[in-house]
Amino acid sequence: MQLPAKQQHKELNRFLKYWIGGGIYFWLGYGVFAIGYSGLHWGWFPAKVLADAIGWTSNYLVQRFWAFSDRIHLSEIKHVGRYITIESIGFVLDYLIIWGLKSIGITPYIGFFISSAFFTVWSYLWYKYWVFPEGKQTVR
Repeated sequence: MQLPAKQQHKELNRFLKYWIGGGIYFWLGYGVFAIGYSGLHWGWFPAKVLADAIGWTSNYLVQRFWAFSDRIHLSEIKHVGRYITIESIGFVLDYLIIWGLKSIGITPYIGFFISSAFFTVWSYLWYKYWVFPEGKQTVR
């Protein structure tokens, strides 16, 4: 079943906004990681934790208030709770991917790119259908 042209345009627009938000998350996190890992000589894990904490915050704000702003109908606490839940699961998967790649000799810098390819699709689907589900707009 194909979506009407107007709906396709709206969905493409939403995905592009999501992708920009993800890009901010990725590059901001990548920069923080590089400073911690290479500049301050931290281990990859603490550098990535700090990078993710900063990235998650910026990403939530972009997704909530820009990319998915027309779908807001849950309370803010429910959106935040769902976001934290899905990002916590993603956190474990992301670290397993990067740890696994590092254990076979692939630098965490490359691991970031490989992991982000997976999470581009993973996160969009979770955000669209669960974190910021479609529903009637309510004013709070």
